[in-house]
Amino acid sequence: MKHKTFKKILVAGLGFLAAASLFSFGKQTNQVQAAKKSSSSLIIYFSKTGNTARAARQIQKETGGRLLRITPKKAYPNDYDATTRVAQSQIRRNIHPAIRGTIPNWNQYSTIYVGFPTWWMQPPIIIHTLFDNYSFRGKTIVPFTTSMETPMSSSMPYIRKMAKSKNAKRVINGFRYGNNNAELISYLRRNKLIR
Repeated sequence: MKHKTFKKILVAGLGFLAAASLFSFGKQTNQVQAAKKSSSSLIIYFSKTGNTARAARQIQKETGGRLLRITPKKAYPNDYDATTRVAQSQIRRNIHPAIRGTIPNWNQYSTIYVGFPTWWMQPPIIIHTLFDNYSFRGKTIVPFTTSMETPMSSSMPYIRKMAKSKNAKRVINGFRYGNNNAELISYLRRNKLIR
């Protein structure tokens, strides 16, 4: 009787260990696949209020790309009206604000997601600075924006012009993220950015 009970416990234990090993192997495989994805794509974004940051994090979740937020050396004011005045002045006077820090390992990325809020029907001027500072030669650009009403199409001429001047390989028609994750996944699959 004791022998049969021990045998049952032993078989159950071995079964548990085998299942755990398979789970661990599957987990490691998924981590390797995620690492492969993330090694070639960068999700770079500017966010003033946090909306674009949320969109960028969701893209990272779906693609496994590396996430990087850009900020100006001189921060925008906290006050909305003051920010508006500064941003409008930058557009009017074509002032490209300096970006804090540098982007490490820039050359390793082949796909660059560029995210921003839409300000006056276009990307904030800090996005121009991004294109000023880095070569996009051979890279695929995937723009995304957050806006209550303005469609992505209003910003595309600016992005295309900047991308062309920096010899980008191609620019995918961007999208406006409106907290609809199913729509985001559909967009990424449609453009063969995820499976």
